[in-house]
Amino acid sequence: MKTEKPLDPKLFRGIKALLLDADGVLTDGSIIYDGGGREVKVFSVRDGLGIRLLADAGIPVGILTGRSSPALRARCENLSVKHLWDGVSDKADFLAAVSRAFGAELPEICYVGDDLPDIPVMLRVGLPVAVADAHPEAIAAARAVTLARGGRGAVREVCEAILRGRGLWDKALARFTGI
Repeated sequence: MKTEKPLDPKLFRGIKALLLDADGVLTDGSIIYDGGGREVKVFSVRDGLGIRLLADAGIPVGILTGRSSPALRARCENLSVKHLWDGVSDKADFLAAVSRAFGAELPEICYVGDDLPDIPVMLRVGLPVAVADAHPEAIAAARAVTLARGGRGAVREVCEAILRGRGLWDKALARFTGI
């Protein structure tokens, strides 16, 4: 059910792993080149904290993307994301390897995408999510849609929904509140 409401944590109860597209999900989809031709990407610190909260809760996070980028590799290293599959031209064919690496079956995986190359993955995982500014066809393939746009907190929304759905939110929050 796709509405303009926060993500329903009940949808995320059985999710054991989070798989993300990069461009348009972790970023706003922009690619910036500096004067030397080096690629620059902008990432949300809020999304980063969400990824760390999942990792701290023992929920693996991975990135599956068609492009290779030193900026993305640096961000994954910064966040201690162990599962980065970049330069993957056929994402759906790669899902068996992703499932093995996560130790999770496809119905236990949530995938967040934003564009046409994400649809084959979205049709195979347990919980496909589209970011708010995703292509209409990706939104049609999703079971849930974030309120936030890609690169602007969409990943954080999903991370919090997973933690809430799995009953782990209070423990994650206690790290900051001491309660």
